[in-house]
Amino acid sequence: MSSPSRRTFNSVALTRLAQATALALTATLVGCQSTPQVNESESVRAHNFQTRIKQKPIFVHEKPAEQAPQDVWDRMRQGFQLQDGIAVNPRIEQQRLWFASNPSFLEGAGDRGSLYIHYIVERLEERDMPLELALLPAIESAYNPMAYSRAHAVGLWQFIPSTGRYFNLRQTRFYDGRRDITASTNAALDYLTRLHDMFNGDWLLALAAYNAGEGTVSRAIERNEKLGLPTDYWNLPLPQETRDYVPKLLALSQVVLTPQAYGVNLNPIANEPYFEVVEIKDRLDLSRVAALAEIDEDELFQLNPAFKKRMTVDGPKQLLVPTAKAQLLTASLSNMKPEELLSLQPKKAVFEAAMAEASPTATRSSRYKVKRGDSLASIAKANKVSVKDLQRWNKLPGQRLKAGQTLVMQSAQPVTVASNKQKSTQYKVRKGDSLYLVAKRFNVEMQHLKRWNPRSGQALKPGQTLTVYLPH
Repeated sequence: MSSPSRRTFNSVALTRLAQATALALTATLVGCQSTPQVNESESVRAHNFQTRIKQKPIFVHEKPAEQAPQDVWDRMRQGFQLQDGIAVNPRIEQQRLWFASNPSFLEGAGDRGSLYIHYIVERLEERDMPLELALLPAIESAYNPMAYSRAHAVGLWQFIPSTGRYFNLRQTRFYDGRRDITASTNAALDYLTRLHDMFNGDWLLALAAYNAGEGTVSRAIERNEKLGLPTDYWNLPLPQETRDYVPKLLALSQVVLTPQAYGVNLNPIANEPYFEVVEIKDRLDLSRVAALAEIDEDELFQLNPAFKKRMTVDGPKQLLVPTAKAQLLTASLSNMKPEELLSLQPKKAVFEAAMAEASPTATRSSRYKVKRGDSLASIAKANKVSVKDLQRWNKLPGQRLKAGQTLVMQSAQPVTVASNKQKSTQYKVRKGDSLYLVAKRFNVEMQHLKRWNPRSGQALKPGQTLTVYLPH
């Protein structure tokens, strides 16, 4: 260090030392005043002066407690997690334009879902899952628990039979757990969580797999990996429905985020439980329960749509009841005598009629000899069956028939005893399929799949047909 610099440093140091000495001397003089002559206010000022010298003031800011949103839509918006990192995307914009052009879709789904949304949001929050997923039933079923698709998917979350059974959603003649509000919701969140873990925490891939199946998404990822292409959702070669599925959910959540901007009027939904669980012991008729508890009959059925015949048979020993009526129903049931409870049970005639209606059918086969001038269409019409069934029963590749040819016909007849037979389906092998993936897709054991198809071998070929047996 040069001499001028040292002198400058010493000068500054001396100056600071002099200031400190002056301050200390002032404090000492104040403290040397005779005690009787110093009044209380001067003492306080001296103390405050010393305090200002020794330390900086500390300000404590108390953060006001956040109030819970009154509207469940607001609560949902606060828990959105999927919007981060989503840039301008034409696939999302296309879907958002559709929702903006059809405001009645979301408004109607919101009104139907007002019975269930609070419950779904609570379950999602418990698992720390994105609250955009509360809008998935709007995409799947428009929040209609009775929704039924061509693929035989049922309920708010649109479970197909095999996936429903895999997640313990019981399906009988009287009860379908895929329609059960609480059971299907918890099963759907279990499934989504499993897919989220399977695809390394990527929610977009998990959602794609929820729509198309994990095998379809896994094969698309493997294909892109082999070609050196990106393996994120936006770059995968997926079926068109799945390519639209995730953008649809993201677009819908953006509309919910600012509905006024898109001309959508979302009716407020109270941020409180709409229903409570009431335990029951006996087989009950929902219409009679509704009358007892002064509940609208249709509303009670909308809360308990899994009971297909409107009677509590084969399902859990509980009912979902509007919160305002739960206490009344609980008290009424607990105070009723056994003979009074009989009045709430389905009438014997009604129950027997439901049993007959729900009875399975057995098939009876017959044969038909083709005559000159016959066609598949005319034969199908005369026997009240479809052309496709005729082709399937007789393994006909086309529609050409020969006079004298014998066709197998099948007709259904009711039986009184439930059948334990399994329903078979044919699956055409696609590129990239394996026995493991096919078994997983249909939720069956791979060893059973091998037994059903002894000539298939381990290496499957595209176009090969496999027989798969699914329980009723």
